[in-house]
Amino acid sequence: MEKIKHTHRPSEDKKKIENRLNRIEGQIRGIKKMIEEDRYCSDVLIQLSAADKSIKSLARVILENHMYTCITEEFQKGNIEVIDEVVELFRRFE
Repeated sequence: MEKIKHTHRPSEDKKKIENRLNRIEGQIRGIKKMIEEDRYCSDVLIQLSAADKSIKSLARVILENHMYTCITEEFQKGNIEVIDEVVELFRRFE
């Protein structure tokens, strides 16, 4: 069984991420309500696109932080195998 890894985030960073996640959650709830109300497809798609962009934007922030913290720390320890992790992450965000 693989060991679960953890990343310590400063409370300020956590708060920013949580705020963004709360906005994304609100967007998703809004989209759900639009479906319940039989809103026009184009309007729903526009909101889905906005939610998608919000998620991708947050992912970029977390990925950037990961590169500057976790990956850098692993390199400093001599663990060059994290390159595989980085490559896989970039593939996921294509």
